[in-house]
Amino acid sequence: MIQIPLAAIDESALPRDRGALDPEALSELQHSIALHGLRQPIEVFETAPGRYALISGYRRLAAIRALEALGGRFPTIPAFLRSPATLPEAVAAMVAENDLRCEIAPWDKGRIAVTARNAGLFPTLDAAIDALYPTARGARRTRLRALATLAEELDGLLAAPETLSQRQCLRLATACRAGFADLIRTALEESRATTPEAQWTLLQPILLEADQSLHDETPYRPGHPRRLLRPRPGLTIRRELAPEGWVLRFTGPEATGMMMESVMDEVERMYGKP
Repeated sequence: MIQIPLAAIDESALPRDRGALDPEALSELQHSIALHGLRQPIEVFETAPGRYALISGYRRLAAIRALEALGGRFPTIPAFLRSPATLPEAVAAMVAENDLRCEIAPWDKGRIAVTARNAGLFPTLDAAIDALYPTARGARRTRLRALATLAEELDGLLAAPETLSQRQCLRLATACRAGFADLIRTALEESRATTPEAQWTLLQPILLEADQSLHDETPYRPGHPRRLLRPRPGLTIRRELAPEGWVLRFTGPEATGMMMESVMDEVERMYGKP
């Protein structure tokens, strides 16, 4: 174990499997380190003389950096020096350590596979999952594949996705796999919901229909059911299942009151009394 100056460590050298840090948990860790010191060293590998890349210990390094900024008591951090043969091996070591400590959110477990694949460390998502989670078999590997696919489909659209439970993530993944990914993306993009709770409420009608579609025995017709239409620029129409029936949502700058009048006229023509 060695002591390394904080300024010599690059925590962004590898794709991280942690999207965001919980401020409350980080504050608790800072308090513990201030009272008792750092009990578990971080892991690094040397990238150049006197320069290091972080493998594991992202949260511990962040806590030490915050304490150093507050009082100047922690200019260095204890670290184990590792020698991974390749960058993919270093990323796999990071994931293995965090997976063992059960600190990573379900969303982030999928996202790191996508990030590593996109960084060119692995040729495919399946190869990334095999390398990052070598002991995952059966149902667990299936869940990890679903989480990775979800992160690929909805990256950048969900508010604080790391706060989603595994059940929520897998339900979203199932809906995407059932053909609702475009509808979910559109609903999120066109909504003003900015919190995880508001977004989850927004998606309930879509998830309800997705759940029911898994048991739907209606004969398949090409192009049906039509859940999303973009008949012209500036107009999107979404069909959603609601507890009391069905809803058509018209969004975009072309969705005006005058258009709604035309729609109602057409509905009346089709279904009104003779």
